[in-house]
Amino acid sequence: MNQNKRIWIAVVVLLVIVGGVLGVDYIQRQHAASEAPTDMPPGSIPIFVDGRFAASFVPDDLGQLETASFVDAEEGKTQDGWLLRDVLLLYVKESKLKDTAQVTVSSSSRAKSHTLTWAEVNDQANMVMFDLSGRGTLKLVSKIPGFDIRDTWIQDVDKIEITTP
Repeated sequence: MNQNKRIWIAVVVLLVIVGGVLGVDYIQRQHAASEAPTDMPPGSIPIFVDGRFAASFVPDDLGQLETASFVDAEEGKTQDGWLLRDVLLLYVKESKLKDTAQVTVSSSSRAKSHTLTWAEVNDQANMVMFDLSGRGTLKLVSKIPGFDIRDTWIQDVDKIEITTP
């Protein structure tokens, strides 16, 4: 094989690799764009209903809601914030939320999530609510047995997914 053929083969292989990398990047960007709009304000938390983007909010939007509070049993500290129920009802019609609907709140930075039924979220005695963390991000707290311990709470919430039956 002469030198020219080797150069051509190297160029073709290089073009195939570059094309593959650009193709994969394009596909990933398209997938990300279908999940949440790129024009969401920094710190926004998207809400998805049955896999489709429904809305997003930032913690400042919660000022229009009534606050709630409870004293956690583990450390005796007061948790102040906004009921998840009230937050969701700002953006999702209550008629879409049946008792068996699954509400998953997650944090990608902590690789943590928790799923509750709408019945659990809707029961105000459970105090499923967002509280501001010391860093200004939202954490999901609650009085539900098994989800009433600090280690189980979801800090740095960055996504809410609702799956309806």
